[in-house]
Amino acid sequence: MRIGVFLVAAGFPGMEAGEVVRNTVEAVVAAEEAGFDDAWIAEHHFMSYGVCPSAATLAGVALGRTRRITVGTAVSVLSTHHPVALAEQAAVLHHASGGRFRLGVGRGGPWVDLEVFGTGLERYERGFPESLDLLCAALSRERVAADGEFFRFREVTMVPGGTGLRPVVACTSSATVGLAAKRGLPMLLGMHIGDAEKAAMLEEYARARGAPGEGHMAAAVGFVGDSTAEAVRELTAAMPRWLKPGLAGYVPVDGRPRAARDPVEYAEMLCRIHPVGSADHCVDVIAATAARTGLRHLILMVEGAGEHARTLENIARLGAEVLPRVRHL
Repeated sequence: MRIGVFLVAAGFPGMEAGEVVRNTVEAVVAAEEAGFDDAWIAEHHFMSYGVCPSAATLAGVALGRTRRITVGTAVSVLSTHHPVALAEQAAVLHHASGGRFRLGVGRGGPWVDLEVFGTGLERYERGFPESLDLLCAALSRERVAADGEFFRFREVTMVPGGTGLRPVVACTSSATVGLAAKRGLPMLLGMHIGDAEKAAMLEEYARARGAPGEGHMAAAVGFVGDSTAEAVRELTAAMPRWLKPGLAGYVPVDGRPRAARDPVEYAEMLCRIHPVGSADHCVDVIAATAARTGLRHLILMVEGAGEHARTLENIARLGAEVLPRVRHL
């Protein structure tokens, strides 16, 4: 079993964004010390849900502060990035870190980011396959050119090249599962769904691909307390303070209605389906997820308590009390 941390760079009320960014790097360092395999940093724009607008940049800082742990993006939003520019950034981090960087990408959403960065709603609605193919080409070839709907340019040499990186693709819909399967790319499944939905998406991938694929991973909330009741009580009190203003930051670019989530119900659901509780409970939940889905790579969102000291304590406790007991799964 491979276990990592998932760092949203969550902007809880009262926290300065710059402080959260610094704390995120410290959390990666703590994860390395605690024995985690990898750390994955999220990317968001113009909102408090996550205050890191460049996951690749912050991953570079974290790689410079560590020596063993793999650091990745979960995810870089491909609809607001030029695929070749993102491939160049990934290549720099890959070579400078000795191969410790992983690139995760996602389609993103119909948010105001598309307006600000000038990529437009069309890139989001129908440009993701072309963007993903161009990204994969730029990561795997010495020379790349484009003659598509969204990208057209003469052949250029990728410098530095030679990464061999295969991006992980965030999948939240059947369409994206199909795209990842067709290209043989591993999936990142979100923490908003439970084991049954994860298993169904993995089965859908296998049908579309004709094989299960490898390297799939899933995000989950991870939090250890002295008892399960105590851990759940702490997170269900803390997380809505972040979720309520954070989720409101998703502003549609075109005025379309946005589905609202009740922050209290969402926090309760996350605690119910993920490893939140005593060390024994966390081990049991991780084992159940592995058995039900076949997944062998989980990344745990560890910031749920909303205090940096508690995040570091949580990372240390997960490393000491949970990780050694799930490695064999």
